[in-house]
Amino acid sequence: MFGCFISLFLLLDLLFPFKPKVQYSTQITANDGTILHAFLSPDDKWRLYTNISEITPLLQKTLIHKEDQYFYYHPGINPFAMLRAAGRNIFSGKRTSGASTITMQVVRLLEPKKRTYLNKLTESFRAMQLELHYSKDEILQLYLNLVPYGGNIEGIKAASLFYFGKMPQLLSLSEITALTIVPNRPSSLRPGMRNDALITARNQWLTRFSNDNLFDKSTIQDAIAEPLTVKRLTTPKQAPHLAQRLKKDFPDQPIINTTIKIQSQKQIEEQVKNYINRLQSMNIHNAAVLVINNETMAAEAYVGSADFNNPFDGGQVDGIRAIRSPGSTLKPILYATAFDKGLITPKTALNDVPSNFSGYEPENFDQHFNGQVTAEFALANSLNIPAVKILKEVSTPVLIDKLKKADFQTIRKQSKDLGLSMILGGCGVSLEELTRLFAAFSNEGELKPIRYATENPVSKKGEQLVSKESTFLLNNILTQITRPDLPTNFDNTYHLPKIAWKTGTSYGKRDAWSIGYNRKYTIGVWVGNFSGEGVPELSGTNTATPLLFSIFNSLDYNSSRSWYQMPENVSLRKICAASGDIPSDFCDHQITDYFIMGVSPYRKCQHLRYVFTDLASKISYCTYCLPESGFVKKTYPNLAPELIAYYESKKIPYQKLPPHNPSCERVFREGAPLITSPNDGSEYFIQTNEPQQIQLSCQTRNDVQEVFWYVNDKLVKRSSPHEAVFISPPIGRVKISCSDDKGRNSDISILVKKI
Repeated sequence: MFGCFISLFLLLDLLFPFKPKVQYSTQITANDGTILHAFLSPDDKWRLYTNISEITPLLQKTLIHKEDQYFYYHPGINPFAMLRAAGRNIFSGKRTSGASTITMQVVRLLEPKKRTYLNKLTESFRAMQLELHYSKDEILQLYLNLVPYGGNIEGIKAASLFYFGKMPQLLSLSEITALTIVPNRPSSLRPGMRNDALITARNQWLTRFSNDNLFDKSTIQDAIAEPLTVKRLTTPKQAPHLAQRLKKDFPDQPIINTTIKIQSQKQIEEQVKNYINRLQSMNIHNAAVLVINNETMAAEAYVGSADFNNPFDGGQVDGIRAIRSPGSTLKPILYATAFDKGLITPKTALNDVPSNFSGYEPENFDQHFNGQVTAEFALANSLNIPAVKILKEVSTPVLIDKLKKADFQTIRKQSKDLGLSMILGGCGVSLEELTRLFAAFSNEGELKPIRYATENPVSKKGEQLVSKESTFLLNNILTQITRPDLPTNFDNTYHLPKIAWKTGTSYGKRDAWSIGYNRKYTIGVWVGNFSGEGVPELSGTNTATPLLFSIFNSLDYNSSRSWYQMPENVSLRKICAASGDIPSDFCDHQITDYFIMGVSPYRKCQHLRYVFTDLASKISYCTYCLPESGFVKKTYPNLAPELIAYYESKKIPYQKLPPHNPSCERVFREGAPLITSPNDGSEYFIQTNEPQQIQLSCQTRNDVQEVFWYVNDKLVKRSSPHEAVFISPPIGRVKISCSDDKGRNSDISILVKKI
């Protein structure tokens, strides 16, 4: 008979399986398990998933004694309790006692139905099914996840957080007892509204526990004496941007464990909010901050905006993932690439002078030029002209490929349309991408993914983006504090952190960036308006960097002063201070410079050149016209044409070559004039009723005294090399030529059209 019952039960279990599917709220937790953020379940309940580990022995003992003392002994139904309840109900003529076990209550919570004898029978069958397929601890866990606490609050974890502001494992006996009795009378004992009745009922049950010797007398007395102050608390709302992001990334996961440190998150959220409040009068309304632990690549703080709840300034926009113009923040990866390609070293001389790159004429942020500078000075001072020149030499496709490797998604999409302007902000990046890139500089050039969830493993080995040798050179440059992007008087007012950092300001002053790193952290800061409105006072130096320094000081104030060790393949060598190249016999001012062995350029210095002149230095000779006597060998600056043009325009004195021997008949071939205006291959539109003129200009070698301008092979003007010449061009295809007094010639062509 019993065997037939078992067989029938197993058959019914097979035909009518019971597979509970509970819709939980999504919890976003910090790295210590503290809830950062929570979302309503799909059915609009606060039903927070409780792990078995969160069910303490005290909670388990109290609940089982009150609800189902034989929970660990029955198969889902308690026959003796059912017989006792049936007898009482029959003799009294009404329902006076129930016989529901915890397992049966779970079934009722999963499949609520009217209380009829047939439904009771179904409930009993389902309870035994639960017992067959789930352990006792799992059933108890289901009960504690589903038990109602009034309104839309369900489960012990939600009740514990909303009524007591703590996790279930921190509840006292007094609080546990109060929460275990609320589900029996959720309306009359609702916490926060019926606290007096709840205290009375709690004390009655504590007295019963004492009578049953469940706890010792002193424990019960302490629990009764404990005040019970209960009120409905608000939902945890830390890191809202990250919470929404991870909820989309892990849609079916009830608990998402992040790498966020809750104290750091709260602190930085407060810092950002207070900082932006001080900038409101300047029409600057938002900021975003991302903090990465360099060793684990864990995001320890994620602040997407100054105030998530501010609808007027786009508070719900995630500034960490928003696509913005990077300003000058991509220059470090360009210089590191140039170091790796052996194009430059830190003290290589570069010309910061007005330059024309096929019609593109960039300017520096301060609209001033510095003449000849070193590469490290150019990067530390974020000069634009040297950066564009280096990019032209490195080539735009090489830098784009490097940024694709670093997973810059927008640059990947824009790659076909990007040119030299990308290094000055003519592309789209996110704060997340930039911060990850700078974290690679901290990790000796290894690019690793950012970890937002603890489920993501720590990457032991990343992808080598640039060499550790070039990152060492880069770190030395970016730690300099004698630079213009140090905030005004910051070093005299605050503790200056030991970090490497780079600032950036986008065109139109719409975005201010400051990304910094040390051995422990990489921190990315963006400040601006999500509307894209520019602000004259906005700059990476004075707007974003003070916040960067403040966050570094709050997170790592007493950080170790140790810095990055010099790799074995990096060494020091003597170079000429004027050029940054290996000294020649005329280099009398030598300094030391870092270089990468076997990679860095090994060029002999040519900042001077030997020239034969007459005794009075009035005429120069080439080897073709050198007389037998009456000459001397002297050194003269070997200046680039662009630098000569800059000196001429600024009236900066420099040593000029004497005119070449007028009697010389040699034909010179190298060093032809460089036509800088107009641009070769350009189209010009001219109104026929109001003819306009176009400017002719060129750059020449140091030995040129006069140039000759031709239009369609007809001489139109002879002038000094740096004199601006204006012409009225004919309509159609126009050939423009420039010849110098050595016979060297350059040609370009333009197309002139009528409008």
